[in-house]
Amino acid sequence: MTDQYLSGLVLEGRRVVVVGGGGVAQRRLPRLLESGARIDLISPAITPTIEGLLSNPSLSWTERGYQYGDLDGSWYVVVATDDTAVNDQVSQEAEERRIFCVRSDDRSRATAWTPASGQHDNVTIGVLGGGDHRRSAAVRDAILEGLRTGELGAREAGKHPGVYLVGGGPGDPDLITVRGRRLLAEADVVVADRLAPQQLLDELHPDVELFDAAKLPRGRAAQQEEINRILVDRGKQGKVVVRLKGGDPYVFGRGFEEALACAEAGVAWTVVPGITSSISVPAVSGIPVTHRGVTHEFTVVSGHIPPSHPDSLINWDALAQLSGTLVLLMAVENLPAITERLIASGRPADTPAAAIADGTLPGQRMVTSDLAGIAATMAEAGVGAPAIVVIGNVVDVAAQARGDGSQPETA
Repeated sequence: MTDQYLSGLVLEGRRVVVVGGGGVAQRRLPRLLESGARIDLISPAITPTIEGLLSNPSLSWTERGYQYGDLDGSWYVVVATDDTAVNDQVSQEAEERRIFCVRSDDRSRATAWTPASGQHDNVTIGVLGGGDHRRSAAVRDAILEGLRTGELGAREAGKHPGVYLVGGGPGDPDLITVRGRRLLAEADVVVADRLAPQQLLDELHPDVELFDAAKLPRGRAAQQEEINRILVDRGKQGKVVVRLKGGDPYVFGRGFEEALACAEAGVAWTVVPGITSSISVPAVSGIPVTHRGVTHEFTVVSGHIPPSHPDSLINWDALAQLSGTLVLLMAVENLPAITERLIASGRPADTPAAAIADGTLPGQRMVTSDLAGIAATMAEAGVGAPAIVVIGNVVDVAAQARGDGSQPETA
């Protein structure tokens, strides 16, 4: 077998021709577009996904079959039709014009091979497996995973100092974003919430300075001030500081308070969104927060302050008039007062309701009732915080889908 010389092509602003509009072209086009190439797609038909890509000005479609001369002025050619004769014709023209040509049907007759590729930060990985696509992809995935977890490469390589407000997701460590996990591998300092995925802390490098935000001293208000102080202080020292939160940093996570503290101190900060528990926890419990023909809206509300409290910013009377899904976070303690207010303001007492505790974690539990009885049902079942409460007809939709009343497996 001929050895290959692996090289990175600079295609920005250069003409690339793709012949064929099926599944292979659909897989190749996104990365070609990312490269900045000017792509001419030649095919009598294209997939719906490719049609959606035509909004990109760098992609144009010629709605016909290949004709000799189509490669004129191109730098790179991808042949992706299911007609061997056409592929041979394109390959022959590419050979005549000394243009590197990739073939999806017969690598032995191509002058270039597409590696299994991926990107980590500013590093691009390309793997050629001698024609074994599965092996190439497996090796690529292993390398990328090692880079993302910090198992491969020096921790100091490619690091960008600053404060990163990272959403850790609903609890299951597998549900943090790829970027969030990478930043934990690069971190010099981690300030972690109680609801952040605790298993991820065991993966931290031994040299990482770890602060447990749930145990910082001097009370609740002082605790936030102390968190801000640590973020600013370590950020000014030029360290990579990860503020690891549960869910998403900006969904009742006080993340923007910390962003403001960094901004006022002149410390660079970046938000890394996370999967919010308000949507994900109902989802893994089998409850969609929206469903066609059932609800056209969902509302996420903090229940940490009761409706009658003078500091409450929520119009509970208006919420009661909505027919869509209502998701309550941090509402376990005040749930009796909240449900009473919603019913008094017009939400039917028999509206289906569910409460999910320890969502996405091995101990996840769910109980169901109606709006009038959900607080009592939770108390009787011993379901406490942290818990998500879902109110709306989607709870019944989920029960109908299960049929036998069984619970779906969590992610």
